[in-house]
Amino acid sequence: MHLFSRKRKTARRAGAAAACALLAAAALPAAAASAAAPAGPSAWPGATAPPVPERYRAQRLDWHPCASGPLECATMAVPRDWYHPDAGPNLSIEVSRHRATDPAKRRGVLMMAAGGPGSSGLGRPAGLAAYGPKLAAAYDIVGFDQRGVGASTRVVCSDQDGVDALFAGGDLRDRSPRALARTVERARAFVRDCERNSGGLLPYITTDQAVHDMDLYRALLGEDRISYFGPSYATVLGAYYATEFPRRVDRVVLDSNVDFTSTWQAFQLGQPASFQRRYEQDFLPWLAANDATYHQGSTPAAAQASYERLRAALSEHPLDIEGTVVTANHLDVAASDAMYNAGGRFASFASLLGVLEHPEQAPAPARTAVAARLKHLMGAPFVADYFAVTCADTPWNRDGRFWLAQSGAATRDAPLVGARALTFASICANWPRTATPRVKVTGAGLPPVLMLNSTNDPATYYEAAVRAHRGLAGSRLVTVDGGDHGQYQSGNACVDAHVEAYLLDGALPAEDTRCAGTPLPTPAAPGPSAARD
Repeated sequence: MHLFSRKRKTARRAGAAAACALLAAAALPAAAASAAAPAGPSAWPGATAPPVPERYRAQRLDWHPCASGPLECATMAVPRDWYHPDAGPNLSIEVSRHRATDPAKRRGVLMMAAGGPGSSGLGRPAGLAAYGPKLAAAYDIVGFDQRGVGASTRVVCSDQDGVDALFAGGDLRDRSPRALARTVERARAFVRDCERNSGGLLPYITTDQAVHDMDLYRALLGEDRISYFGPSYATVLGAYYATEFPRRVDRVVLDSNVDFTSTWQAFQLGQPASFQRRYEQDFLPWLAANDATYHQGSTPAAAQASYERLRAALSEHPLDIEGTVVTANHLDVAASDAMYNAGGRFASFASLLGVLEHPEQAPAPARTAVAARLKHLMGAPFVADYFAVTCADTPWNRDGRFWLAQSGAATRDAPLVGARALTFASICANWPRTATPRVKVTGAGLPPVLMLNSTNDPATYYEAAVRAHRGLAGSRLVTVDGGDHGQYQSGNACVDAHVEAYLLDGALPAEDTRCAGTPLPTPAAPGPSAARD
């Protein structure tokens, strides 16, 4: 415990008070904007969307080869607002299809979506078909770019320079009043950019609106019911779709689950601890065990100390590598990204540490690869959709003092991603209010749902998956020992058997069950390498 003089304590309290006042004020503009929020279904209990207008139901999907890959693509028109379909312009949704390879065995359509929110789902059916040929034989596997994303009508917020400044500027672990003020102001500027550049689209980039797009897609495919596979954020899409259209679902697989029974705020409050757990329990022991290759320390504590030394050096003196200025924030984002998949990312990130420690000793191709990898921490299109959905789907606390306390604790206890908590929260605390309806997921009236989750998943953490499982009546949870994000399509034979038995034959485990996880990787060879994941 550190002892401070009375004078230092007083100064610290004054700084904290100033920061509290600043954060409290930061939330006011969003609250004031509520008067201008569009009317919507949450204005009355039990509101539902009106019948789908004929002009949408009568569309025909004009299938043609996609720009890349072995899929067919088409474009469908949807209303901007499903609750007021005659108000505002249409949006375009780009859809894709991989036809069943054995028409004699075809049992229907398997719809899939992408995670994020903010990732493209258009090309996903090709990957699923290649990985699961039995599924490809039995299903037309279809995908889409969700509204706001990719080849569909996109939402626009800041340009890439603005997004880079949002996540890379300063040192996000800095809790001084001046640093907090900069963090909040950048967040407010990002929201202003979103309102200015989105063309009025922000209130309609929500999960609820997207699932109505999905049901129109189902209808245009000529199917009474669909099966569904969704990983990560796509578990929210699947749970919401099944809840709002229970008679339209057949078999549903939700892989690596967001807690769709609660709010985005509650879910995101748990993420710093889960990323820290993955880092401390899986990555650091693995890094120490491979000290002969990566030279970061032979114990987890020594490897952690090595990371902190490098981070402190980057905070004090950012490093210019081939024109990319690398800060402490860049290091934290690269580390958190590595936590998603041990086999694909642990070794790559460990090699990156060596390049950043001794760039003068790294080969030119390694430096170039690191510069490209770290140039942009998050893509501007992804970030625009991510915040549009997560800030508007469910309510957020708009009290800046609450977020000052929460982000301070997260930065102290789980700094790997906890240092970013104030940035994320300040954006949603200042987001324009919308009339998004609340969707209560219970599982009532649904067929049994198969859920998958690993115990140390950093992003869709296990505790949240258990809560979602308990809230989804009749579901079965397959718990995978380990920490990778995304279970099906990862080469786990036990998981694959459960998923394919269910989707092909309707066979579910009699009760919740477990699968062993994939062992942590062994480095292929010593020495630095900076190949991108």
